Amino acid sequence: MARRLRPVGLDFVQNAPVRHVFTATAAAAPADLYRALAEEVAGWPRWFKAVTLARPTHGGAGREIKLVGGARFQETIMAADPEERYAYRVDETNVPGVHALVEEWLLTPAGAGPGTDVRWTFAADGSAPFRLGLAAARPGLGHSFRTAVRALDLRLADKRATGR
Repeated sequence: MARRLRPVGLDFVQNAPVRHVFTATAAAAPADLYRALAEEVAGWPRWFKAVTLARPTHGGAGREIKLVGGARFQETIMAADPEERYAYRVDETNVPGVHALVEEWLLTPAGAGPGTDVRWTFAADGSAPFRLGLAAARPGLGHSFRTAVRALDLRLADKRATGR
């Protein structure tokens, strides 16, 4: 059974009761990373191993996401700023205990040479057991994010090398 979550704004990324922020650096340019995140949504399972299905909905204004283990999300895109930011809010999920959830990807040119600094913020609110579980999941979320960025970076390098 799907649960409707509390609709929150982009400010939730800064003031959510639970915020996990992770960073990684990719060799790819911000434009290439942004395209993979925001414009090639169906390609997420090719580089983000936790994602088994990703598809745009509502003419690109939303997404449907399925994860390994069966979690499902219906999302609304909240920010799609080319080469800079991609953020979405979960509106409906089958995950118990979650009340609000927003994820934000920030892309900035790497400070030390070519490439992109990627910052992913996972902002959430939920029941006490959900918050406790999220705290325990922090290391796994960070590992999943860093692995996904590396896999995406390799995929983009391969596309550049082969011209595909």
